[in-house]
Amino acid sequence: MTRYRLHCIGASGNSYKLALYLNCAGLDWEPVGVDFAGGQTRDPAWRASTNAMGEVPVLDVDGQLMSQSGAILVWLAETTGKFAPTDDQRYEALRWIMFDNHKFTNNHAMHRFQSSFMPEPVHPAILSFLRARTEASFAIADRHLRDRAFMLGDSPTIVDFSMAGYVYYPKEETGFDIATDFPSLDAWRERIAALPGWKPPYELMPVGSDLRRTMRR
Repeated sequence: MTRYRLHCIGASGNSYKLALYLNCAGLDWEPVGVDFAGGQTRDPAWRASTNAMGEVPVLDVDGQLMSQSGAILVWLAETTGKFAPTDDQRYEALRWIMFDNHKFTNNHAMHRFQSSFMPEPVHPAILSFLRARTEASFAIADRHLRDRAFMLGDSPTIVDFSMAGYVYYPKEETGFDIATDFPSLDAWRERIAALPGWKPPYELMPVGSDLRRTMRR
């Protein structure tokens, strides 16, 4: 029986963080599709049985259910030893994971969802606000990566998987051309994509409701 079962959808970058980690770490895992578009995560029964927070990803490990990608990555690193920060990097790892969840991933994900997955056009001022916040977060990471291969130095850690959540979705979907506008961030993306086990989000998680079908034409 598969040990790690990831409740997820292909469009969820937070799910992708864990899927990518599990695949690159060579762990025994499988994706479990969730009907997000159909309201499964809002269903009281699903929340009672799977995640009271009403979110994906949820990682099922031997029957233990865990949520929140950043916390799960820390747990995985501590229990498997894969891509774990060294002891003297622990504070720095937590610092960047919190920055990712609060700003880097959060701003990017919100802009992507508002621009691509809403049933009606969003007010331009909202998109402008989210775009500015995303660009500011990207600029911080881009400067940080100018003189290092990965977020904490020469080797990839859980911080890189955390921050990789949304940077591999197509630019037509996200509205950002990272390759052109953030060269250090783009080079970092290429180094992660060279890791054994790397696959893009929709290929790694071909499950769950497809939010791309709801995109405005």
